[in-house]
This record gives sequence, C-alpha cells and structure tokens, in this order.
Amino acid sequence: QVRFVESGGALVQPGGSLRLSCVASGSSFRLYVMGWYRQAPGKQREEVASIALNYGTNYAASVKGRFTISRDNAKNTLYLQMNSLKPEDTAVYYCNALGMTTWGQGTQVTVSS
Repeated sequence: QVRFVESGGALVQPGGSLRLSCVASGSSFRLYVMGWYRQAPGKQREEVASIALNYGTNYAASVKGRFTISRDNAKNTLYLQMNSLKPEDTAVYYCNALGMTTWGQGTQVTVSS
C-alpha cells in the first residue's frame, strides 16, 4: 500500500510563506488524485486543496488565492505553496490520495507572531 510522508511545516509569522512537501512510496503516485488536508486543535480535518490526474486543481474558499497545490510525478511528490499565511492556517497538514483512509504523521504549521 502506498505511504505518504509530509514535511516542511514550521513556525512562521503572519504574512509569511511555507512550502510543504509530500513524498509517496511506490510507483503508482501518478495514478492518484491527491489532496492536502489540515486539522486544527479541536476541529475536524478539512480538505485544503486537491489536484487531479490532469493537473486540474480545487481549493477551499479560505485558502484560494493564497495556496497553490502542485505535483511532480517523476519525483512522486506533492507540494503545497502557502503564501500570506494567517493565524487561522495553524494546523497539522496531511496529504493523502482520494479515498484512502490511512493517514500519515502530518507536518505542523504554526502561524504566530
């Protein structure tokens, strides 16, 4: 079964930027619709962005215009470029393939001054 490892989270000031990465094991990454999700303390996990096999993208209203999802199938890697970060973006960020129910460790993003 494919596994995902997220990285790139950090403490950043409001207005700052971060790029998250998600590396997939195996050779089938290119066959998956992929998404970034986040879970803030006391809240349910929510989808932030997704990218289809044809590279079409969708974003949650709260991040549209600030976040960009991309993928590099040759490197089995999914990215999330996050700009103009806000305190409400603070959460653990996860990547996953559409329909999969096993989650990785995630990466912590904290936006605070």
